[in-house]
Amino acid sequence: MTLSEIRAAAIAPALALLPARMSSPEAEAMLLAIGLQESGLVHRRQHNGPARGLWQFEQGGGVRGVLLHPLSRSHALAVCEARGVKPSASAVYAALEHDDILAAAFARLLLWSDPAPLPAVGEVGKSWDLYLRTWRPGKPHRNRWDACYAQAMDALAGGVPA
Repeated sequence: MTLSEIRAAAIAPALALLPARMSSPEAEAMLLAIGLQESGLVHRRQHNGPARGLWQFEQGGGVRGVLLHPLSRSHALAVCEARGVKPSASAVYAALEHDDILAAAFARLLLWSDPAPLPAVGEVGKSWDLYLRTWRPGKPHRNRWDACYAQAMDALAGGVPA
């Protein structure tokens, strides 16, 4: 799928399930850049690893964290209900591989759980720092981030979904 298709088919419907204050160009930039960084927005199952979904969540990490964090829990429960998924780490984890809307919503909620405001669109370094804090990648690849973030900004500049 193209980035505009990902925005229309996964990100926009996911953001529609969440409070309006969670929808912004800054949120979309982060979701696109992280998805590109984590899976190329192609792979829903990590190669030789446990992560699932386009944003590559692990059951005991991001999934569990979003379900339990005080800032994201009620929203996660509502998203699970809307997507017909039992609100347990194992059920969400299993569904992430096949439900891009659920995956995008959980990705946005993981960002929401960070106490700092989202970086402004174009703040590549601050965006990298937020990604590191929230995703805690085992093998971070800073050398790829700038290109992923640039692609995300290009997609936003192209307009459409929001």
